[in-house]
Amino acid sequence: MVENVAAWIDAPYADLQVRRAPMPVAGPGQLLVRVRAVAVNPLDAVIQSNGTLMYGWLRYPVVLGEDVAGEVVAIGADVRSFAVGDRVIAYAMGLEKGRDARGGAGFQTFVAVEAAMAAPIPAEVPYERAVVLPLAVSTAAAGLFEAKQLGLDSSSLGRSPARDETVVIWGGATSVGGNAIQLARAAGYQVITTASPRNHARMHELGARAAFDYRSPDVVERVAAAASGTTVVGVLAIATGSAAPSIAIARATQARRVAMASPPVSFYDQPRRPGVSAARIRLIARLASRSAALQLRSRAGGVRASYVWGSAIADSEVGVAVWERHLPAAIASGMHVLYPEARVVGSGLSEVQGAIDAVRAGVSAQKLVVRLDERTTADDMGTVREAPPAP
Repeated sequence: MVENVAAWIDAPYADLQVRRAPMPVAGPGQLLVRVRAVAVNPLDAVIQSNGTLMYGWLRYPVVLGEDVAGEVVAIGADVRSFAVGDRVIAYAMGLEKGRDARGGAGFQTFVAVEAAMAAPIPAEVPYERAVVLPLAVSTAAAGLFEAKQLGLDSSSLGRSPARDETVVIWGGATSVGGNAIQLARAAGYQVITTASPRNHARMHELGARAAFDYRSPDVVERVAAAASGTTVVGVLAIATGSAAPSIAIARATQARRVAMASPPVSFYDQPRRPGVSAARIRLIARLASRSAALQLRSRAGGVRASYVWGSAIADSEVGVAVWERHLPAAIASGMHVLYPEARVVGSGLSEVQGAIDAVRAGVSAQKLVVRLDERTTADDMGTVREAPPAP
């Protein structure tokens, strides 16, 4: 009998625990995927660090994880574009509101995912290399193309002629940034980005026309000068602290929209335990004051600033344009580079907690990946002692 095993988080702030899990079922429009690799995102560390401050709808125990790669083992009703045996990557959205935070989240050996948020990968592409993409490319797509964000045109991805319009991407070397550069270029837009100088060559390879050091004291003026002569259609702000300079760039270039993919404070600046603490009080106070200041600054300059939610594309035409029409061919042809680089940090679900801790400490221009092969799954099962507690 085939069994499922997951890395559970039993309560807010708790470490992950590897145990058996119910076998997910592929519902209408879904795929059941045998997971062969998972990637760890800052979101996983943020949820674990924040308790109920974010994702307050979660009812523990739950499973974390968004990025999965593996093979399709079952197909739900109404799925026409996949077959059993297909090698895929997918955005596991179980943690989103109203979804299944157990059977639909990524850190387990079998997961039910939406077919609309999955894409095939070529046989020659290793699972651990491809798994870096799902959440990053979805967040990038939401920031660039959703009507409530920058509202760029996604209808002709991959076949659009060059436009005399520019998008500025603050934080191009991040996982979201590197994918945003590629999607914007595929839609015909020019791209100006910021990154550490050591990453500038890579930014150009991904398609950026110009790259500037985000730490330079005159970076806003330099970006504005580089954009002179084109219409700046918006600024995508990625990484903590990116919103303020992005709003300044928008004002300097007469852009009217800023899409913010990151909060103005680091949620890691608090103890990972329940209860009131001075650090948590200071963090919440900084979050409130900086968010208010950003909104005042943007409105004063005639700029609309809004926060990006990557899963928004699941129910919009943007998801269809990116996941169904663009990514399969773009990945197969190499037009869309699998970014960032994968760094495999272990094998087996027991390695995921260490990877989350490493993300919390800081990872640059890489994504940490854990393999889930047959041997490590057997090892994980060998550590199981009890079933998950009841909710």
